[in-house]
Amino acid sequence: MQNVTDTSRIINAKSQPSDPDIRAWCAACGADDQADDLIATARAVESMYLEWRRIHRGGMRRVQEQTLAQYAEIALNRVYVSNVVPGFFQTVPYATALLKAITRFQGTPDDVAEAVAARVARSRYLYEGNHRFVVVLEEAVLRNRIGTPATMRGQLQHLLTVLPLPSVALGIIPTGAERTMWPLEAFYLQDSSAAVVETLTAEINVVQPRELADYARAFDELARMAVYGRAASRWPAVGAVLFPLPRRMRVRHYP
Repeated sequence: MQNVTDTSRIINAKSQPSDPDIRAWCAACGADDQADDLIATARAVESMYLEWRRIHRGGMRRVQEQTLAQYAEIALNRVYVSNVVPGFFQTVPYATALLKAITRFQGTPDDVAEAVAARVARSRYLYEGNHRFVVVLEEAVLRNRIGTPATMRGQLQHLLTVLPLPSVALGIIPTGAERTMWPLEAFYLQDSSAAVVETLTAEINVVQPRELADYARAFDELARMAVYGRAASRWPAVGAVLFPLPRRMRVRHYP
């Protein structure tokens, strides 16, 4: 345990507690079961909440390149999106339209061409290495027009090309499905070590075991509501958008 001076500095937020400090405090408070969560929070407190305008202040390219490097280390990506197609599924025109809109809204430097190149490069991991992508989309994602109608047609066609890949399991939650889990903000579960949650203004990095368990449970609930492969054609709205040729689809159930 720290001495009185060090303890005072921790209490007054002048220094960070070490892992043993946290475990000692939890033991003294009879809360040993909270130690792991608190340690995870203390280790990642500075990177948990990252404002988009701050991390994009020099443009989006650097962040996209960092994300590309991170994907190389992730074996299992569990992704839920309610707004746009995830980056590793995006076409160049779709990504360009989306990043242009984000840059305009945030008022950050325009390096969209370079950022798009790094963003769509993530798709390499659909084909390389031992990576797996389990993705659940709200049906609205297929209907939210990003760019021109031609851009959307190309994006939806591209989803058809990645659907049969062994590394991909893609499910769609139809608008008319009975909800056992309400629509959420987009989140990306990276193996079992982290979850990245995207809001309008910030990226939130979740590392607490308790919160990670909640996101994993939410993903399971959402995945069970989704339809996959040929089953999607039984939902007319979904089938008309993404599954015009259901006989060519490979059924790929979750998980």
